[in-house]
Amino acid sequence: MEPIKINDYKTHKISDSDVIYRIHAGEKELYEILLRRNNQKLYRVIRSYINDLAEIEDIMQNTYLKAYEKLYQFKHNSQFSTWLIRIGINETLARLKTKGKYLNLYKSENSVSNDVVLEIPDTEQLNPEKKMIRQEAKQILEKTIDLLDVKYRTVYVLREIEGMSMAEISDCLGLTVSNVKVRLHRAKDMIREELYDLSQDTDIFEFGFSKCDTIVDKVMNAI
Repeated sequence: MEPIKINDYKTHKISDSDVIYRIHAGEKELYEILLRRNNQKLYRVIRSYINDLAEIEDIMQNTYLKAYEKLYQFKHNSQFSTWLIRIGINETLARLKTKGKYLNLYKSENSVSNDVVLEIPDTEQLNPEKKMIRQEAKQILEKTIDLLDVKYRTVYVLREIEGMSMAEISDCLGLTVSNVKVRLHRAKDMIREELYDLSQDTDIFEFGFSKCDTIVDKVMNAI
């Protein structure tokens, strides 16, 4: 067999299925490729349930270990990431249950009505001010997403941030596609309303503190 470089995970020169076949054949070091390909996605999914970095990392580790132990059960007609996420969600819910925080996240929807690392495309060289504005906008969006109830937040993260299909989300969460669509619709509505409320805050775009001091000094020095 042709040797695989761990950096191949970046260019997807080898499929997840091929990696798994080779792990079964004894190249267990290649499991690192699957970890690196799925770290961001798995983190975001678990982060949509729990806002504690140490606990998230612990659940991620348990998820990867359990997935490795059960790798022989993986069916190659589905995506490894979807299979992994289901394990991660089960691990997360089990952790919440032990803390008495288990929620009924899979109730059917009848009608339509905290450090996630969001990737905001940077297609141009931004000056420091634009970079700061973009970073602040990202933080506002992250905080707004955190305000969502977990059942809406999870669907929003999987669809809008990870770009998973409705069918994949349905498979991961054990929901019908219809319920996934309803939750996504509600999540978007709640985010839109929260951002609108923030835009009505009279404290927004304040011109105080150092900004005020700077302009005062410039004017006073000029006259």
